[in-house]
Amino acid sequence: MGKYNYTAIDGSGKHVTGVLEASSSALATQSLQKRQLHPLSVHAVKNKGIKSSLFASKKVKLKDLVIFTRQLATMINAGVPLVRSLSTLQNQTENKAFQKHISEITKDVEGGEAFADALSKHPDIFSPIYINMVRAGEAGGILDDILKKLALQQEKDAKIRGKFKSAMTYPIVLLSITFIVFIVLMVFVMPKIGGIVKELAGPEATLPPLTEIMLAISGFMVHQWYILLGVSSLAVFLLRRYIKTDAGRRAKDKLLLRIPVLKTVITKVAIARFARTFASLIGAGVTVIEAIDVTAKAIGNSVIEDELKAASKDVANGQQLSQPLSQSKVFPPIVSQMLAIGEETGQTDQILVKVADFYEEEVDATVESLSSILEPIMIIIMGAMVGLIAASVIGPIANLSNQI
Repeated sequence: MGKYNYTAIDGSGKHVTGVLEASSSALATQSLQKRQLHPLSVHAVKNKGIKSSLFASKKVKLKDLVIFTRQLATMINAGVPLVRSLSTLQNQTENKAFQKHISEITKDVEGGEAFADALSKHPDIFSPIYINMVRAGEAGGILDDILKKLALQQEKDAKIRGKFKSAMTYPIVLLSITFIVFIVLMVFVMPKIGGIVKELAGPEATLPPLTEIMLAISGFMVHQWYILLGVSSLAVFLLRRYIKTDAGRRAKDKLLLRIPVLKTVITKVAIARFARTFASLIGAGVTVIEAIDVTAKAIGNSVIEDELKAASKDVANGQQLSQPLSQSKVFPPIVSQMLAIGEETGQTDQILVKVADFYEEEVDATVESLSSILEPIMIIIMGAMVGLIAASVIGPIANLSNQI
């Protein structure tokens, strides 16, 4: 419910002003007309409480969306009207930013808009997959079932992301520590050791090439640090800007699919996401071509997205989706074979759900072994960095001992 300032004319022709509560401006106008008032203007009172909260979250988390979707499905399944369900969830939601979005959606639905159209006005929160599935659920009268599928799909996706992040945390921390140690050694330790070595060897002594190189790098980092910092910042800025372009995103995605360990994880995650998303859309009654286009955008890899878009054109020309996927360089043969069985039996959505379950288990196993694979690699990198510095110091000391 929102508050509205109004100006109206009563039966005697006098101007009347005031404030009333209503779910939308249309209902506020109807309320005034029922009071035998002729409304001249009706304006919503802005809610300053949400904006003024310093500690209010401005971001809607996936967890909030999952809870909202599952609770909405339960209420609709219980026979609660959509508008009342949305109003109830709006009051229960702790996230103030999400509360504001739900309020706007409730007003739009109460004003006569379709639920999917109201959701489409908030693309930062509700993805095209979410909106298309809700639209299909409204059309088929199975909105509660669709919302349950959406909640399950979001939970599975969040689970995969969480496991991947947890597996990558330790290697990233170890690599960061290695980088910091290398910087400290080169900036603070190496110059002092280099000075001692030169003093012992004398001004005319020739140091080993590795020592000269490491001292030169150390000297550059100490005396020309601003150049290094400027060039590094510019390189990071240009790289991030390039990755945001279509060409840069494709180059990054192609590179990721060539890295041995990451390629396996990325491919399995993409297949699991494709299978579950496509199955949900087909099960909701979305057309095959539209389901392919929506799913392609949700994969998260432009190389796989291009393959699915090319497959969409083949489907539009009369082929089954399993035919172009059988020639894919990313999707393994089992996916096209299972999809072909689903197309023959008319159970595409059920078959793909099984494919999604299988690959999600594969992702779990791969991610669990990822940290054990990356850990020795990180240790080798750390040892190599420290070893270079140690070798550059030990080399000239060994030469001095031989001369003595």
